[in-house]
Amino acid sequence: MVTARFGPAGNSDQFFESGRKSMVDAIEWVADMGLNAYEYQAGHGVRIKKEDAVLLGDKAAERGVLVSVHAPYYISLASSDPQKRDNSLRYILQSASAVAWMGGDRVVVHPGGLGGLTRREAVRLAGETLLKAQQLLDDEQLSEIHICPETMGKVNQLGDLEEVIELCKLDDRFLPCIDFGHLNSRTGGNVNNREAFAAVLNAVACELGEERASGMHIHFSKIEYTESGERRHLTFEDKQYGPDPEPLMQLIAERGWAPVVICESRGTQDSDARVLKLLFDGYRALDTHQRLGL
Repeated sequence: MVTARFGPAGNSDQFFESGRKSMVDAIEWVADMGLNAYEYQAGHGVRIKKEDAVLLGDKAAERGVLVSVHAPYYISLASSDPQKRDNSLRYILQSASAVAWMGGDRVVVHPGGLGGLTRREAVRLAGETLLKAQQLLDDEQLSEIHICPETMGKVNQLGDLEEVIELCKLDDRFLPCIDFGHLNSRTGGNVNNREAFAAVLNAVACELGEERASGMHIHFSKIEYTESGERRHLTFEDKQYGPDPEPLMQLIAERGWAPVVICESRGTQDSDARVLKLLFDGYRALDTHQRLGL
């Protein structure tokens, strides 16, 4: 049975404090915590060597951990500078190559800023860039890799929910990366309850279909925000900003969906990912009992 996967974005403070540091150690660490996903962080460039990526992938396959890659932060899909857009294509291709070496199939991409364009113009240009990126992947026999445009946390960034959905409509292989902390931040705290979470899930399912919605990529963390949107990532200890993970985990379990859920908590991303998984597993078991009339 296909089910949701949970894991951290990169390595936690506790991981490094334990004396571990290698990527193979990271996979062992995640698996030993009962998690089954891991997002390799290439935000500052894809620097991992092929042989190291293959070793990571071998260990991930052995331990049942699905690996994804977060592409460099400085991707700008809608930049008015053609050179920056070309660089963005290169970064996406590098990320796709790396995740393929690791045995994974998802690359998370920040759309970037508006580049001085209107939001409509930026979406159009970003879409053109993503289609060029997909063609590059096809040319390099990387067609099985899913590009995952991410919803962004700042109001002045490209990537609200509707924009990410529109970008994903351009190719059936594109999967949305729905960052609920980002959505909550850019809406001033309005994506933080069951009704709001359901509206997001319904929008994705309605526009992209149930299959892609079920298998979407999700980022989750609590985030401090201002009127401009995201300010900084927090841990699940925060009681002020949210969003609250429990209603979302309940909804995903009730729907029988199987997304990859990556926790981006600040320094506690692995232990908080385990909280997400425990919540999901609990609601899934409850839903199963109810369906069986137990």
